[in-house]
Amino acid sequence: MPILHAVLAAALLLFLAKSVAWLIQRRRGNGGIVDAIWAWALGGLAVWFAAVGTAPTDVRLTLALMGGLWGLRLGLYLWQRNWRSAEDWRYAKFRAEWGAQAQSKMFWFFQFQNLFTLALAASAFLPAAYREGSPGPLGLGLAVAILLLSVWGEGLADEQLRRFKADPTRRGQVCDVGLWRYSRHPNYFFECVHWLAYLPLAWGSPLWAWGLIAPAVMVLLLLKISGVPLLEAEMAQRKPGYADYMKRTSMLVPWPPRPAK
Repeated sequence: MPILHAVLAAALLLFLAKSVAWLIQRRRGNGGIVDAIWAWALGGLAVWFAAVGTAPTDVRLTLALMGGLWGLRLGLYLWQRNWRSAEDWRYAKFRAEWGAQAQSKMFWFFQFQNLFTLALAASAFLPAAYREGSPGPLGLGLAVAILLLSVWGEGLADEQLRRFKADPTRRGQVCDVGLWRYSRHPNYFFECVHWLAYLPLAWGSPLWAWGLIAPAVMVLLLLKISGVPLLEAEMAQRKPGYADYMKRTSMLVPWPPRPAK
């Protein structure tokens, strides 16, 4: 399939996926549903590019398995977390601010996110489209190892946070156990690591360095736009002790906590 056609088909897939997410949130009044569908759609793009790409079979098969595993795990976790929960405070805030225009603005907000999603999908597109050769067992093994590390770490952080919140004796407290003792956002850290996993698959391509776009976009989103700034501003106001937690704990990269002054 021509490159342009593959990218246009990916854009159409994202538009349809976000439209389905919008219809579901319209029925349930829960915008957080889009997070799970985003993960599934983005993982699906890795499978799509692998299916229509021209790279060697071993590269495309590895790419499909990596992207599919990541998207499946994260999507299931987000779906289970958000389906029966109250709407995430970010979407609830948007809904309140937008008032009567909430549904139309929510639709276009979901679709606007596709610009960043396509930028992230470049990490899968580049290795799938490079037809000259394979990075060999070393490159493939390194890619899989980084992917498994990131999925394991993010899954562990998510599970530790879930168990902490489920413990009634810890209600209202700041989660600072396990990985959360060393990073305020260990799930975000391993999410950033995940986007590095696709770089070894593109080794040898003249466009290899363009694979850095995805990790850079994810770091920008998490640290500057929709992740840490909004979450920590809300947490510092709502949760007692969070300001002290911020002072002693690394923001992203796991690191031993600073001693209390």
